[in-house]
Amino acid sequence: MPPSPLENTARVLPDVAVQPHLAQAGVLDWVGMGEIEMPVLMQADDGRTLSSGARVNAFVNLKRGDARGIHMSRLYLHVDKALSSEPVTPASVRRLLKDFLESHADLSDRAMVRISFEHLVRRQALASDNSGWKSYPVTITGVMDRGHFALELGLEAKYSSTCPCSAALARQLIQEQFEADFAAGKPVDRDAVLAWLGTEQGIRATPHSQRSVASVKLRLVPSFQSFPIVDVIDRIEGALKTPVQTAVKRVDEQAFALLNGQNLMFCEDAARRIKAALEQDERIGDFWLRAAHLESLHAHDAVAVATKGVPGGYTSLPDGLASR
Repeated sequence: MPPSPLENTARVLPDVAVQPHLAQAGVLDWVGMGEIEMPVLMQADDGRTLSSGARVNAFVNLKRGDARGIHMSRLYLHVDKALSSEPVTPASVRRLLKDFLESHADLSDRAMVRISFEHLVRRQALASDNSGWKSYPVTITGVMDRGHFALELGLEAKYSSTCPCSAALARQLIQEQFEADFAAGKPVDRDAVLAWLGTEQGIRATPHSQRSVASVKLRLVPSFQSFPIVDVIDRIEGALKTPVQTAVKRVDEQAFALLNGQNLMFCEDAARRIKAALEQDERIGDFWLRAAHLESLHAHDAVAVATKGVPGGYTSLPDGLASR
């Protein structure tokens, strides 16, 4: 008696995905897997290899309308192999997309991968000898469309913004308090004024500040070999002057207060600073940026968006999307 199908370990398993699906045929723009949990390796500036937990989206199109579906397990295995074997580079993303298409040669001619993770960078305190870790959200998106390769680097950096209008209103109240406490026409004692400046009654008002977020999406020139994550973040933070801190002693907090006082900015000011900084980087062919001030005065955010203005490049969409 021949063995039953359940006893035959070499049997061929059914694959309904490759069978014709004529009941409701049609091509599909993208099919794949979303939010794959995977470690990702990145090369740090000092040469070390850093590992972070990532979420990966892997897709191909389905160009054959009669095909039931794609081979999702192949996408997963390609992602696992690529991200586990070497740090992510523009070249490795391109190879991964080619693997997607080669494994779906009869089904697809477009492929996409998006890798999202937190990139940790150790930052020095402003004034003390301390340092600490900062986490920067990073998204790498690669698309292979009928032989054309496109790559995008997305970054976020948090900073502090102090409102210029609020600062002016606070200064006015301090002036009025000074006028009330030091009568006109009478000699002003220097030591008394110094003591007054150190009291809550003297500095009776302070401007409002808030944690803010700079989000950028970059199209880098084709010649680059690695992702300039820290370089771009440093350029953005250097332009804004008030990045949020890690380890903070009182001397660091005072230095941070000074930076905020010397860098009053609306969201429009922040966006212009970031734009000018990105325009000076020759590695960036096109960019989209969003400066969002998470208001402490309002229950809503103040937002400014800008692009480089490349013909046929990014369009400005204030809702956080960037398209070509």
